[in-house]
Amino acid sequence: MPRPVLRYTVVAGATIVASLCLAAYGFAQKSAQAGHESAALKQGLTIAFLPKQINNEYFTVAFAGSQQAAKVLGDTVTEVGPSHATASAQVPYIGTLTQQQVSVLAISADDPNAVAPALKQAMAAGVKVISYDSDVAPDARSLYVEDVDFPTLATTLINQIGKGIHFRGQFSIITGSPTAGNVEAAIALIKTDLKAPKYRNMKLVKIEYANDDDQLSFQDTQSLVQAYPHLKAIMGLSSVGFAAAARYLDSSPEKGKVVLTGLGTPNIMRKYINDGTVASSVLWDVNKLGYLATYASAALASGEITGAVGERFNAGVLGTKTIIAGNTVLLGPPTVFTKANVGKYHF
Repeated sequence: MPRPVLRYTVVAGATIVASLCLAAYGFAQKSAQAGHESAALKQGLTIAFLPKQINNEYFTVAFAGSQQAAKVLGDTVTEVGPSHATASAQVPYIGTLTQQQVSVLAISADDPNAVAPALKQAMAAGVKVISYDSDVAPDARSLYVEDVDFPTLATTLINQIGKGIHFRGQFSIITGSPTAGNVEAAIALIKTDLKAPKYRNMKLVKIEYANDDDQLSFQDTQSLVQAYPHLKAIMGLSSVGFAAAARYLDSSPEKGKVVLTGLGTPNIMRKYINDGTVASSVLWDVNKLGYLATYASAALASGEITGAVGERFNAGVLGTKTIIAGNTVLLGPPTVFTKANVGKYHF
């Protein structure tokens, strides 16, 4: 069993790196002011986050939001996980956290089914389990904290590509693992959108699964533009893959010729948006995703909710959240970052 890579926040002395906070100071201040609303919740809970991959900027930003919420709630949050995004690498961490008897295990699954048996064992041992960002099998968790409404996200992404190529020509997708639930959900919806008359002159020619590996994503981008000389655009459905594709195009002859858009944080993509390598970046508020997952975890561990449809709970500055179909709580709509607004966001 691997020794966990661990980041931790003991609430009494928590500090949050300012560069990772969302427009950050204002959000953190509002979070602190919302503390009195959570007095009914248990305090001193231990909430462990298990992302697909540790030291990934996306999950680092999400964990910063978790720290903000934990400071208000009086809980301790930790983050452990593998350095490479594979389901087999996540399973041993589930076992370790079960043995440690954490109050809540919050997981972003690399494979919804491969991690399910270990998560069920955790639940049987009394650990509350939620998923966030990327779901698991529904019977292996009590609640899913979903980052965005996926039909809206898929339509937003395909429209960003379409506008860039005037809704005509070939495009490809570079993404993470083929087993990640959120990846497959987005691709399925994009394929459905492409059947609409509006997109009849657009053709998806290739999907590259680069497993959230930076170097592989870089190489796959190079291979795509070489294999498809008439390629008009690339969509990055992985924050790692999107950033690597931007890095490749930024110094290649295809810069400005191949439209690039995808899922990425403003901090990472700002340079490429401003220099014209990237047309736009689309994402939800990652900082608030971690914040919401922490409030949901505390509500679940305190018995305020069970994860049933229709239940409501207080989510601090995000207001009251209602659990919807699929035992899901939704963060909100996506945001499109362009040259016109990317300077306003810092996460």
